Amino acid sequence: MFETLADHLEIVWGALAGFAIVVVLTPAVGGVARRLGAVDRPERRRLNRQPVPRLGGLALFFGIFVPALAFLDLTHEARGLLLGAAVATVVGAIDDFRGLEWWQKLAGQVAAAAIPVGFGIWVHRFTFPIVGIHVLPKWIGMPLSVLWIVAIMNMVNFLDGLDGLAAGVSGISAFTFALIALSLARPEVQSALLSAIVLGAALGFLRHNFYPARIFMGDSGALLLGFVLAVIPLEGLLKTASIVTLFFPLLVLAVPIVDTTFVVARRLKHGEKVFEADQAHLHYRFLRRGFSQVRATVYIWTWCALLAAAALGTRFIRPHAHGHWHLWRAVGAAAIGLVALAASVYMVYLLEIVKLASVRARLRQERKPPRAA
Repeated sequence: MFETLADHLEIVWGALAGFAIVVVLTPAVGGVARRLGAVDRPERRRLNRQPVPRLGGLALFFGIFVPALAFLDLTHEARGLLLGAAVATVVGAIDDFRGLEWWQKLAGQVAAAAIPVGFGIWVHRFTFPIVGIHVLPKWIGMPLSVLWIVAIMNMVNFLDGLDGLAAGVSGISAFTFALIALSLARPEVQSALLSAIVLGAALGFLRHNFYPARIFMGDSGALLLGFVLAVIPLEGLLKTASIVTLFFPLLVLAVPIVDTTFVVARRLKHGEKVFEADQAHLHYRFLRRGFSQVRATVYIWTWCALLAAAALGTRFIRPHAHGHWHLWRAVGAAAIGLVALAASVYMVYLLEIVKLASVRARLRQERKPPRAA
């Protein structure tokens, strides 16, 4: 049965602690970043018009690490999670400060992802429809878990292109994971608590990162948030996963997944380097459509929130409960799903079909013969 937050005050305190630590530490981290020269200066690919310090991920790290030490049960798996988070943050901080080759950063990400997996956080079993439960051997479950963590780390990193975008999406995802974890038949309090801490830290960072941003999270923050958001489902939802529970994290993290899939497919199609930075991401496409940074960010937040609502609707409404279909529950679940689907179709139309139409119109205009003087 679902247990309310009132039954787990440590979840609320964890979120508040993460929020307070990040709010207080972020300005100090920004000052250190400026002294170290870890600053994003205006250039062709950058959207900021003034130099903005990076390394905001260090404040996020302390905002997650300290409450986790205070509130989590430091089990073997929890220690692996925190150690991996520290490695992910260090890899990102080195890239923010000195820059890393793509293969060096990828190697660091794999090392970070392998730590929680080595400590036992990986998908052990999977429930397939009709066939039933199958135990996954280590040689399948562990590499798949490492691949999942590395993929989500890069997806959140790719999404970090507008002020407040990655922090907001991470906060929405963490909030959704917390509710789902608490709703399980055997509530995953540890997962819910960690999700709440991430939520608080992300909201605290938004205090300084929303447009116009006074600091960027950098790779140190994006890799950290991606790492934790990837490990939380592995620790709870996916550890003995079924097809239905696999659906939750995929839907909650659908926006960064769609963004990365679209960009990687485009780069492969045109023979470009997969890790080469460009302006093909969803947020850049919004800007080219004439959206402001704030409007584009809010649109993507809303899209992510609708998809998260669809995941929550699937979990809580349960139209087929106790072996019987319930009409109004089915209608409610279908309505939420249709809204999320309509939002996704609208985004595809807005960012793809409209753009193609405008290109065709421009080409037709260029083909017109010039008018006589």
